[in-house]
Amino acid sequence: MGTDKALLPWPPAGTGPSPSSQTFLSAAIEALGPFTDMVIVVAGNNEEVLAPIVFANGAFLVRNPKPERGQFSSLQVGLHEVLNHGRDAAIATLVDRPPASAATLQALCDEFPTAGSGTWAVIPEYAGQHGHPVLLAREMIEVFLKAPPTANARDLEQQYRPHISYISVDDPSVTRNVNTPQDYASLSSPTSPQNK
Repeated sequence: MGTDKALLPWPPAGTGPSPSSQTFLSAAIEALGPFTDMVIVVAGNNEEVLAPIVFANGAFLVRNPKPERGQFSSLQVGLHEVLNHGRDAAIATLVDRPPASAATLQALCDEFPTAGSGTWAVIPEYAGQHGHPVLLAREMIEVFLKAPPTANARDLEQQYRPHISYISVDDPSVTRNVNTPQDYASLSSPTSPQNK
C-alpha cells in the first residue's frame, strides 16, 4: 500500500458530504464499541503511530512482540488479551477493510446466543463469500490459541466448519479487502458495491 492501512482516511475522499477525520482504525473502533465490552487493537512495529488513535477512541492496545510471524500471530496475541481480561468470546476483524455496518454486527450478536452450544463461531456471508468480522466463542478461541503462529485462520475455519454458523448479511464491507492503492481507490468509485 505504501502507507499504514490502519491510517487510511475513512470514508475515502469523494464518498461522503465532507472530508472525514476518521481512519480505518478509528472507524473500526467506533463501529465495534456498541457491541463489545472493550476493543483491543493489536499493533506491531506501528505501535507508536497507532497508540494516539487507539487511546483517543477509548480502546486498549497490545503489541505483538514478533509481528514478523504474520497476521495469525497477531490474532493470537489479541485473543490472549481477551482471555486475560476475563472474557470468553470476541469479535475479531482486520484493519484493512471498511468497518462492518451496525446491522451486520447486530446480526452476529443476535445469532450467537441462539446458535446452540455446538456453534463456536458466527461468520457473515455476502454474495456467497465469507467475511469479517467474526464472532468467536471460547471453544474457537482455544482452537486458535493452540495452533502454531504460522497457522491460517481460513484453514482452521474449514477444519471446524461443523461448529460455525454462517449468516447472510447485506453488507459488502464484510468481504472487501484493501491491499493496494487501487483497492482503496475502488471504495470511492460510484460503481463500487460499497457505495450502492
